[in-house]
Amino acid sequence: MSADFTAVITGASKGIGADLAGRLLARGYRVINLSRGPAEFSHDQLENVSVDLLDSAAVTEAAAAIAARHEVTHVIHNAGLVWPKLVEEAQPSDITGLAQLHLGAALSLVQAALPAMKARRFGRILFNGSRAALGVPTRTAYSASKAGMIGMARTWALELAPHGITVNVVAPGPIQTDNFWGIVPKGSEREAELAKRIPVGRLGTVDDVSNAFLFFCDPASGFVTGQTLYVCGGASVGSMSL
Repeated sequence: MSADFTAVITGASKGIGADLAGRLLARGYRVINLSRGPAEFSHDQLENVSVDLLDSAAVTEAAAAIAARHEVTHVIHNAGLVWPKLVEEAQPSDITGLAQLHLGAALSLVQAALPAMKARRFGRILFNGSRAALGVPTRTAYSASKAGMIGMARTWALELAPHGITVNVVAPGPIQTDNFWGIVPKGSEREAELAKRIPVGRLGTVDDVSNAFLFFCDPASGFVTGQTLYVCGGASVGSMSL
């Protein structure tokens, strides 16, 4: 793989995004991280762009600036927030906020990158979805916006396939990241019980998710588009709750 590929990754400052960024950099990619703070590592092919993805205007401005400087080949929308609330406590603003973060930000980034992708007749658009799209208690806004990713990805896949651009979703189950431990205490009995309820008998790792993203990123994976790959240890075919 050569530096002829440029990947924009939201939330590459830590967790899944940072792991994926590191692995793409090792393959010769140029990587642009969009997050509130810089990545916790450095590389001569890594660029950090500070932006609040909840701010639609700021994302549109950042996307245009990146597209003016780079020929983006990969847009990987990884950043996400959960905002867990029972239905009685959920607010309409939760839905609009997470819709901007999970859907609106992706739209702005993809729209800016599309002219170069179409001219090149190659592109990879990827979403970090969630097993929660199938339903999890306390996830009104999160589940709705993550389910929306699947519908949007399928629509874009149909529109962009003639241009050599694929669009796919990686949908993780419980993965050992700060987001997960913000809800389930690290090393707790609850964490252990949750792992037991997953068919493969363990929680997921960032490597598990990055492996799926790398498959979809590969130019050799051009015959796969509009798909959602659940990386969840079998939880998508069983029942579980956090």
